[in-house]
Amino acid sequence: MADRPTVLFLCVHNAGRSQMAAGWLRHLAGDQVEVLSAGSAPGERVNPAAVEAMAEVGIDISAARPEKWTDDDLDATDVVVTMGCGDECPYVPGKRYLDWELDDPAGKDVAAVRPIRDEIERRVRSLLDELGVSAGR
Repeated sequence: MADRPTVLFLCVHNAGRSQMAAGWLRHLAGDQVEVLSAGSAPGERVNPAAVEAMAEVGIDISAARPEKWTDDDLDATDVVVTMGCGDECPYVPGKRYLDWELDDPAGKDVAAVRPIRDEIERRVRSLLDELGVSAGR
């Protein structure tokens, strides 16, 4: 693993869980970690309830846009975190994979998204510990 690890968060639409995870990792790790986020079938926009839930904790993901993963993303990545995409997520031998089973925030209001946001924060902090990266803020 590089001095500055790269983490790729993957889900189907890249509109909720993976965007919140990327927001948390950028917020907590700063420039200590390269953060990528993508999906197998990207949605049109980031889930507004996810944007609102993250804003409540001071993290702005409103400018994020769902993107499709690329082979370059996979090649550059040290850790791939999948979030509910099952067989649609790519597998590259030699990469470290984590599968985070989390409720999908699609169609949920902000009150229902908050517990998902908080669980993602817990998992991101744990990942930072595993990577040996100190969490700020």
